[in-house]
Amino acid sequence: MNEEPDKPAAPKNGDPVNLSAPNSGAEDLPRARPWRGFVDWIMGARNGDVSVREAIEELIEDSPDAGSAMETEERTLLANILRLRERTVEDVMVPRADIVAIDEKAALADLINLINRESHSRVPIYRETLDDAIGMVHIKDVLAAQNAAVSSPASLDLSNILRDVLFVAPSMQVLELLLEMRVKRIHMALVVDEFGGVDGLATIEDLVEEIVGEIEDEHDRDVEPAMVPRADGSFDADARVELALFEAMIGPVLTDEEREEIDTLGGLVFTLTGRVPTRGEVVSHPSGVEFEILDADPRRVKRLRISVTDVSAAGEVTPDDD
Repeated sequence: MNEEPDKPAAPKNGDPVNLSAPNSGAEDLPRARPWRGFVDWIMGARNGDVSVREAIEELIEDSPDAGSAMETEERTLLANILRLRERTVEDVMVPRADIVAIDEKAALADLINLINRESHSRVPIYRETLDDAIGMVHIKDVLAAQNAAVSSPASLDLSNILRDVLFVAPSMQVLELLLEMRVKRIHMALVVDEFGGVDGLATIEDLVEEIVGEIEDEHDRDVEPAMVPRADGSFDADARVELALFEAMIGPVLTDEEREEIDTLGGLVFTLTGRVPTRGEVVSHPSGVEFEILDADPRRVKRLRISVTDVSAAGEVTPDDD
């Protein structure tokens, strides 16, 4: 008598499921799980003319409703992952001007003070100039060196605790760098141009934030949004600065509609462009004020520089003026 083959056991909670394998048990996933509809959609796409990527994009674009298979957060994560194939290291790197680094000849005490002040766990080390970077130090090694220095002053040499960094081109794809960091277990990369000069820096946290959004840990400080005047008359500002403070510092330049409907500088530049502008982009306001984007990710503007090109457009107003 022919016996029916044993049916594979249903996967336990948390076990990975190979959705492409026959009899994988995917059909046994509880229908109550919110990703069930997503799985059905993808499996249908595999058997049709639509690519899996197109199926995911279409599912993301569908308006969420009460019966949606995907929550808003899930849609955001998938959209960010799909967007990564177009993102390069240059899009996510910390620009050269904002890199916190230290000379190899610096004293251990100076390095510790720098780490405390900047709240970084990894710091690039260079020889004379940043363009001659020779590695990085990790806070764990710094603390160990500090303990050893009590009995052995010779251990103060930073070269004793140097770790490798990756050197990558600005055109390298984010996904490619993420994979290289994982394989080599090196979580900091310096971005160099064709002449070998350092253009920027990227950490594994910068790359992961492209998917999950801003990551804040216990070392991140909650700083009040501010506008800082510069010597040339421009301002560097957090995109969260409220428009009331913005106009108090440069004068009344906004329309009544803008004051009524927009709260922050980030919201203003988004309204002017109809999208999230990219780093380095200059956005002009009809009043003559220009906003240069200093830092941004795919979801929001973070920092910008404000320049008043037409002096007559901005009046002299103080925070006490009505």
